Amino acid sequence: MTSDKSEAMNQEDRQAAPGSLAGLRVLDLSRILAGPTATQLMADLGAEVIKVEKPESGDDTRSWGPPFLPDADGNDSDLSAYFLCANRNKKSIAIDIASEEGVGLLRRLVAISDVVVENYKPGDLARRGIGYEDIRRIKPDIIWCSISGFGQTGPYADRTGYDFLIQAMGGIMSITGEPEAAGGKPVKVGVGIADVMCGMYATVGVLAALRHRDRTGEGQHIDLALYDSQVAWLINAATNHLVSGRVPKPLGNAHPNIAPYQTFAASDEYLAVAVGNDQQFARFAEAIGVAELAMDDRFRRNRDRLANLEDLQALIQAEITKDTALSWEKRLLAAGVPAGRVATIDTVLADSHTLARGMVVELPGDETGDPVRLLGNPLKMSVTPVQYRSRPPHLDADRAAVLRLLEPGTD
Repeated sequence: MTSDKSEAMNQEDRQAAPGSLAGLRVLDLSRILAGPTATQLMADLGAEVIKVEKPESGDDTRSWGPPFLPDADGNDSDLSAYFLCANRNKKSIAIDIASEEGVGLLRRLVAISDVVVENYKPGDLARRGIGYEDIRRIKPDIIWCSISGFGQTGPYADRTGYDFLIQAMGGIMSITGEPEAAGGKPVKVGVGIADVMCGMYATVGVLAALRHRDRTGEGQHIDLALYDSQVAWLINAATNHLVSGRVPKPLGNAHPNIAPYQTFAASDEYLAVAVGNDQQFARFAEAIGVAELAMDDRFRRNRDRLANLEDLQALIQAEITKDTALSWEKRLLAAGVPAGRVATIDTVLADSHTLARGMVVELPGDETGDPVRLLGNPLKMSVTPVQYRSRPPHLDADRAAVLRLLEPGTD
């Protein structure tokens, strides 16, 4: 047997093997993006995720379109492109938690679950008798992750938080965009990054709590705020201020601590250059035809380049504009300098490297439509790889299967 065939068979075996979170049941009471991002990641890793949605309308993002995935008749389905990004590998059941019957059903589902992820406004579920303190009396080892805009405590706890608002209040918007001198205004990141990062923190918190539960038998409550996670990933922008006392400002695509680390306009499109140290700068300067810059006292060291950034940018731009971005990319890579063209989304999704890394996946269609292409999971695990078991579900599509879990004798 050839090594290629052997590797293919090994890959098939790994795909068929249980995921690393197999046997874990997650009750997903969250909507929109932060919570669903976390639960989709757990589902990709093998957890069984039951998505509880509002009857008739479901998750808010089902209606966040166009575009929508068409049904068999070519009409818009309840699967918006936005909903598709964070809800694969899940089962959907619609439950009206405003009703006594719905509350009772939810309690029964919690009793057979390991984890609950919810993003209701603080206090909402408790008022219905299904908050963490109520549920821990039913299931003491439950891991309960509450995601909210501003947390369960503090002056802003009662406020509703959306990604855009959190980006504004959490500081990232103040350092994103063109410099003020160039007429720049506060700009949000192009995707819901505050939600996505919060979802990542949620996953880490849940896995840490499960580790503790498995060791001690004790469950716990995770209080996670979009605001807190946004502040946490201000990283060096925040520590720059804490160390220096200076307030960071938007720099466009430049970097506050490294230079040159930004985009430059080539003759046809933009080129990103990431020079991380003085040795790379010397190679960069030589590659673009101005080797003398590396010997110039204004630019010899990184701290000098930052102090004279405007002069440096002008000198580099004058050279980069003389050729195409692709030509510069090839030349700089050959010189060992990190560089790449600024790609549009369509270019990224068609790139040979994107495809080779499995970052676009196709899930089979159902009886109402064609196969759907989604973004892949970036985790590449050698023994328990992520699995793409099912496409995002239609609203309430798995009611019968979920209710069967509550039948006597069903594990």
